[in-house]
Amino acid sequence: MTRQIILDTETTGLDPKDGHRIIEIGCVEMRNRRLTGNNFHHYLQPDREIEAEAEAVHGISSAFLADKPRFANIMDELLAYLRGAELIIHNAPFDIGFLNHELRLVNPTHLPVTDFCTVTDTLVMARRMFPGQRASLDALCRRYEINNAHRTLHGALLDSEILADVYLAMTGGQVSLMLGGEDESNGGIAGGGSIRRVVADVSRLRVIAASEDELAAHAERLAAITKAAGGKCLFTPPPVA
Repeated sequence: MTRQIILDTETTGLDPKDGHRIIEIGCVEMRNRRLTGNNFHHYLQPDREIEAEAEAVHGISSAFLADKPRFANIMDELLAYLRGAELIIHNAPFDIGFLNHELRLVNPTHLPVTDFCTVTDTLVMARRMFPGQRASLDALCRRYEINNAHRTLHGALLDSEILADVYLAMTGGQVSLMLGGEDESNGGIAGGGSIRRVVADVSRLRVIAASEDELAAHAERLAAITKAAGGKCLFTPPPVA
């Protein structure tokens, strides 16, 4: 069963090398591309001031965080929640960098997050899919017509929920197109080998034609894909001359 965690953080500033810390972490869980409701969310006391520029983005104040737990208090719970999952993150180096920084503050020899989770960066995906176009979360919401009107400020849990919708739209809403013997976590092919092709006796296959309703639903789906892709869809048949 595929388990994916959509993750986001809010921080006191831009760079952990300058001593900045995580002040909010929000995660939503998907299993087989379905949200489970098993979310993880904490505000955290960073033991330092929040930069004014950062507070203007997320609206979280030092006074609000005064009675919140520290990262060390929730670390074991977080690691148990994340372990073995595929993390879906927009601009993953930012969040992973902060998570690894927090882990090392608790234990200087702690293994990085990528030692027990795989990571998919939706920012990298978006830049490959739409080269030269804006790839922010807000821009992707506009592209895929995902309503984020309730997002007046950034928030880790809210942004994770929005990113889950964006990720499902970016990946076509399909559970998987992999063939038997493939492994998604290993670049598509189990063991790094080639695709195993099975020879079937096609003479015994029964052909069932699509119904009118199915053809109409197919056409409607292609139209939606074409619109989301800016007018380009490889699956749309060419016009009849």
